[in-house]
Amino acid sequence: MKEELFVSGRDIPNIDPYLNIWHWQIPGYLYLGGLAAGILFFAALYTILNKEKEMQATVKWASFIPPIALVVGLFFLFLDLKHKPFFWQLYTTIRLESPMSWGAWVLMAITPLSFIWAGSYLREAWPKWDWKFKFLYDFEAWVQRNRYWFAWPILFLSVILGIYTGILLSAFNARPLWNTSILGPLFLTSGMSTGVAAILLLTKDKTERHRLTVIDLILIGIEVFLIIHLIMGFRASTAVQIEASRLFLGGQFTVVFWTFVFTLGLIFPAILEVLELRGYHLPAYIPAILVLFGGLVFRFIMVEAGQITRYLY
Repeated sequence: MKEELFVSGRDIPNIDPYLNIWHWQIPGYLYLGGLAAGILFFAALYTILNKEKEMQATVKWASFIPPIALVVGLFFLFLDLKHKPFFWQLYTTIRLESPMSWGAWVLMAITPLSFIWAGSYLREAWPKWDWKFKFLYDFEAWVQRNRYWFAWPILFLSVILGIYTGILLSAFNARPLWNTSILGPLFLTSGMSTGVAAILLLTKDKTERHRLTVIDLILIGIEVFLIIHLIMGFRASTAVQIEASRLFLGGQFTVVFWTFVFTLGLIFPAILEVLELRGYHLPAYIPAILVLFGGLVFRFIMVEAGQITRYLY
């Protein structure tokens, strides 16, 4: 074997020794976007299925989280921008081949819809709320009459938003860890699971809790399958992707990933939820908090680890 040593005199901040230009703002945004997508998806779904009375926390009370999550997530994106005064130029063009263009326009559509949806339940949550202006009462009444038709675009856009948070990374072909089509479905499933977990923290209805627990178990099962498939795909791929997988199989992210994401964020909550479904009385908030925490750590790890992996030319 012939060994060659490459020596570079470059010292470029955030690029050498490896790319590191995305910091906490991006995984924070990806997490909040996925969380909002998950909550909005199930709120819209059960509205379309005419299950509002049976799933009140899902359709009504959890709907106040997405507008806040989306606004905070957009603020995180703004903080990450290097040329902040020009952010508006994202909305002067549409590039169908660009995931960032898709994300910008989807956020532009779903954010006001999330405010309208939550606003239609505002007086139900706070009976003393006063809109001040008559046209707002009229608009509220119109939205309430047409919630079914609002639910369809919200359902559609929430799926795009959830899967976009993974496609945003997978579009960067130069990063071997991100260069996989599994990231889109994996981030979508994780976002749905964190959305269900957030609703579980709010609901007090036993029937609704039981239904959401079953859904979360299914989502966790899918997420575990996708993670295992992701690792197996890397191990059967090119040398650089095999090297990327070693970050989780003996490398610097091994302990954090398999402890906080896989075990505490997926397997342990799943065990607790199975026990709850079997009739054991356990604090319902524990698996929900663990799922939310695991989803957050997962995004931080994927963004950080992906920037370390690279192709060597």
